[in-house]
Amino acid sequence: MNISFKIFIFSISVFQKKFKNQWANVLINSLLLFFIAHSFSTFAQQPTTRKDNSIKSNNSTKILLIPFENKMYMSEIDYYINKETKMNQKQIRYAFRDGLNEQLYHAFKKRKFEVIDLMSDTIKYQNDLKKIFGNISYDFVTVPDQNNYQPPKKEKKEKGIQQGQVVAVTETDNKFMNTHVLSPVLIPYLHDKYKAKYYVFINELDLKASTVNPTDYIPENSKRKFIVHYTIFSVDAKEINSGIAEVEADIKDNDPNKIQKKYFSILAETVVDRFVKQLQIATNTKENQSIKK
Repeated sequence: MNISFKIFIFSISVFQKKFKNQWANVLINSLLLFFIAHSFSTFAQQPTTRKDNSIKSNNSTKILLIPFENKMYMSEIDYYINKETKMNQKQIRYAFRDGLNEQLYHAFKKRKFEVIDLMSDTIKYQNDLKKIFGNISYDFVTVPDQNNYQPPKKEKKEKGIQQGQVVAVTETDNKFMNTHVLSPVLIPYLHDKYKAKYYVFINELDLKASTVNPTDYIPENSKRKFIVHYTIFSVDAKEINSGIAEVEADIKDNDPNKIQKKYFSILAETVVDRFVKQLQIATNTKENQSIKK
């Protein structure tokens, strides 16, 4: 109970003792109910924060996690989630936006990286998120080969974002949405503020249903597919890794919390494994060049 509430209760007790009549009691009770309701309403509007209970890493490499923009959420399963949970579209999108970043946070932490998640405090980081989203664009390009990774090259301009609107991704087998940094000062700005060495951009989240039409017959063995598009930059704005990570999901799973823990954790592990692999390749290359010298 906070101090202002205690003072309020004390004032009421004094008022009751001084004015012992029915109308005074009615007024006091009405004020008390209003204060309690207002307190709960204020509490409910507070942004959620992610408390870091992990042990501080000995690894000096810091990661900055950047969530996908609201417009980059492509879902075909919100109807089913709403039917089971009664969550509205904004609540569903927020749950998945926050949940994907949370799973990435834990996956990086498990490998002893220091992590800053810009979804961990929706108020604290909102200005930087606006700055980031205002200084990037998206290119719809060929998915790179993770066995022989090379940063994808920019392709036709008409794909990706057209007139500020996202073009629907109809073929994700060999294309993905890649982040392009427009401003040369964006990453230096983020580095000065957060001292991160690597920047993980979640570009898009696709939640594909086994059928788009909810009235269609759905076989029991049907599967959904969850796909995350991502790009990882180094502090010098070089693309370290990018592409898509995907996982099949059971059509019966409609609880966002369960989906995050069961499926988003797999997506996160895939992204982090690829990132670590590229770091190891870069380290080996430097060592080999050093030996040759």
